Amino acid sequence: MATSGNPAYSPVALLNEQQWQQLNAAVSGLDSTQLLWASGYLAGLAQAGQLPAAPVAHPEAVASKSVTILYGSQTGNAKSLAEQYLDKAKADGINAKLFNMADYKPKNLKNESHIVIVVSTHGEGDAPDDAVQLHEFLGSKKAPKLDGLKYSVLGLGDSSYEFFCQTAKDFDERLNKLGATPIVARVDCDVDFETDADVWSNQLTSRLQEEFKSAEVVSIPGIQRSTAQPQSQSQYSKKNPFAAELIESIKITGRDSVKDIRHIEISLEESGLEYQPGDALGVWFLNDEALVADILSLLGIDETTEVKLKDESFTVKAALVEKLELTQSYPGFVQKYADATGAEEVAALLNDKAQLREYLADRQIIDVIKEFPAQITAQQLVDSLRPLMPRLYSIASSQAEVEDEVHLTVALVEYEKFGFQHQGGASGYLGTRLEEGQKVKVYVEKNANFRLPEDPNTPVIMVGPGTGIAPFRAFMQEREAQEAEGKNWLFFGNPNFTQDFLYQVEWQRFLSEGVLDKISLAFSRDQKDKIYVQHRLLESGAEVWQWLEQGAHFYVCGDATHMAKDVNDALLSIVQQYGKKSAEEAEQYINDLRRAKRYQKDVY
Repeated sequence: MATSGNPAYSPVALLNEQQWQQLNAAVSGLDSTQLLWASGYLAGLAQAGQLPAAPVAHPEAVASKSVTILYGSQTGNAKSLAEQYLDKAKADGINAKLFNMADYKPKNLKNESHIVIVVSTHGEGDAPDDAVQLHEFLGSKKAPKLDGLKYSVLGLGDSSYEFFCQTAKDFDERLNKLGATPIVARVDCDVDFETDADVWSNQLTSRLQEEFKSAEVVSIPGIQRSTAQPQSQSQYSKKNPFAAELIESIKITGRDSVKDIRHIEISLEESGLEYQPGDALGVWFLNDEALVADILSLLGIDETTEVKLKDESFTVKAALVEKLELTQSYPGFVQKYADATGAEEVAALLNDKAQLREYLADRQIIDVIKEFPAQITAQQLVDSLRPLMPRLYSIASSQAEVEDEVHLTVALVEYEKFGFQHQGGASGYLGTRLEEGQKVKVYVEKNANFRLPEDPNTPVIMVGPGTGIAPFRAFMQEREAQEAEGKNWLFFGNPNFTQDFLYQVEWQRFLSEGVLDKISLAFSRDQKDKIYVQHRLLESGAEVWQWLEQGAHFYVCGDATHMAKDVNDALLSIVQQYGKKSAEEAEQYINDLRRAKRYQKDVY
């Protein structure tokens, strides 16, 4: 419906700026039912010519001051924690607003009094896609002075990587440099982030309540904040996973392939779990009992010895099999193991961080113990290890096609080193130890940052070498079920055509039936010079540019360390060359694609 051009009908013209802000503050957080009631209440007052009762001050609720929560999330953990803090802040009487960093205008920072940042780090210290714009803005010359701003930063990361929580550190440093003041000190959370995040959350809330305690809120009689939470479609989650049955595990690479890649099918029947293409499946795995026996034998510990983990008792064998990380090594273990053993050789590893990371790169926990055997107690051992965390796998199916199943594409991590065979924790469990018909604990990890376009007529370009093909199999199953008209173009790469063309028959069917419009293949070892997906992108640069200009969404899934960076560089080059843009203009074009959710990555 068209609106009048008469300024008298503008709400801003009818209210002064202070009144407009007060009205917005008063209705902030109301649901649709409450807003409807409020509109009727105010209409009744206007008709009767009465003024509302005097504002009621509630010490537990705050409106004149507020905190803005900003999150940057790659897999969903940072988003989830930010949403949890929003609920906590509101429940504790703090007026709070929540924004994805991609949807927040950086220039608004100068108008804020308090902000909270929850952000993850991925790759080599890279900001998640939805945080890139704000991250770059704060490091640029355009960033304003923020002397009046107070802030707190919660970082999520993995200490086994060199640039642990680097994005959080960047935000903290840049805000501080611009004159902002921390409310509470930055907290850097490892993979087992729940406890540290809870402590940070409680400290932050306490400080904010102290700062806001003199503020008051105008309340509308008869309205209370809704505490009802949306009902989940399933009772199962990361903390309460579903015991699902393994239907089958099939090797889909050839006998002579350098890779062992498995197609895994799992039943979700009777779970109520639902997922969308782009989501991930969280897998709680069990460590190899043979590996556990070797560790206990090396340390001379009886497997029946009782240990405590967070006030719960387990046998040390059960703790190592079910509860503790054994296949990923990290500096924190070396530090605790050195403290427990008193071994000078182990302590010496800690002197050079770069050398330590190089040492740990292809070593598991057992390798450190083998090299530096010692006599320690069962409790000292478990205290040296961090909690086992689930592994996330991009889902390779659409429920429109497979219904109560979920499919994964899993590369078995397996290598010979230091005199014996090593396996990855989750991939070894799914690929070799879990038998068909046995149960595995799983949950769905939503990924709103990796979604098909809402409009099925929108073209998509998918770049997914190796197991990065997984979500694009789901994309094509979904688009086929939708009878989507949008064009689809796949870039896929692996070592050899005859050994490593994952889901070849399916892709050929998608192509022959017109579900897939184009496929560009890069089999790196089938010719003298290695060819990768980024080379195929550059070869088709003119057409890639045409698709982008037609509104195509661009997706990348797979290795974050090298592939994703090379693909991004190729995309920048294409935009420069065929869009006739400068390097700076090309960067801006790519950033605009990210902000519009047209450039999405699922990288690891």
